Amino acid sequence: METAQSNQSPQVSVIIPAYNTAGLIAVCLDSVFSQTYHDSEVIVVNDGSPDTVELERVLQPYQNRIVYIVQQNKRAAGARNTAIGRARGEFLAFLDSDDRWLPDHLALQMKLFTEDPTLDMVYCNGLRIGDQRNFMDACPSHGPATFAALITEQCQICVSTVVARKSAIVKAGLFDETLQRCDDYEMWARAAFHGAKIGYSRNVQALLNGGRPGSLSQSSSKMAEGYWTILDKISRTFPLNDSDRTVVEKRKREIREHYLVEEGKFQLHQRKFDRARELFSEANQHSRRLKLNLVLLGLRIAPQTTNRFFSLLTRIRSGTPA
Repeated sequence: METAQSNQSPQVSVIIPAYNTAGLIAVCLDSVFSQTYHDSEVIVVNDGSPDTVELERVLQPYQNRIVYIVQQNKRAAGARNTAIGRARGEFLAFLDSDDRWLPDHLALQMKLFTEDPTLDMVYCNGLRIGDQRNFMDACPSHGPATFAALITEQCQICVSTVVARKSAIVKAGLFDETLQRCDDYEMWARAAFHGAKIGYSRNVQALLNGGRPGSLSQSSSKMAEGYWTILDKISRTFPLNDSDRTVVEKRKREIREHYLVEEGKFQLHQRKFDRARELFSEANQHSRRLKLNLVLLGLRIAPQTTNRFFSLLTRIRSGTPA
């Protein structure tokens, strides 16, 4: 199913993948149609969503204002690629269906391209609804957003704030639909590697709902695993020079250790003490630290007590009463 728009090509194509967010997408779309910048089209891709009946009911009032595409589930990367294939704009603006923009977002992002026509992609800051923190407070951006800066996460990009030249995304090869998670991170790194010049603003221009239950950002170990998978892919498939390879391999080791520790904590919480010990032992091979040695000692002599200690520490850090 697809609805058509006018024959006039817009400057910006807004791309919104939709999966299980029928209760949130109206607010998302209202924020798009409230933009002070109007030279745009809106493409919503129903990515095989289980809430299709409710989603289409919610989308009914917008049917003459959006391009609506239904496809079998291909995850966010596949939904974005489908939309890119139908996008008529010179620029692509990405927005997740559970996030929303402040009214001047597109105008301010397009102003960055006017001020520096050599830019291929821009992003900005956003307010995380779950904890009321600015995205760039939790995930900073320092200095130029180069390939190396993205790999080391000196610069971190929120997908719902990105506006990019379509040509830059196509040149880089579109989103990788084989990745289980973090495909947006891989896309930005690949675009930078292929020469895309990336700029950013510290303005808060979006409200981000990525911490909702069930979202990928809820699992630290899964996110770390996703990052490591991408770094491994980059090290195997990108024609890296010696300097870039050094950066990627160092970051791979750091992320692998982080994954092992986070997954070890998860397995400990599940009371799978043998598996937790295996994970912490492997992490200790990457970086011999006193804390890991103490954890391993605790798992050998008093696993139950070690588990209770970690549970208490987690509650203290999260602010949950003991």
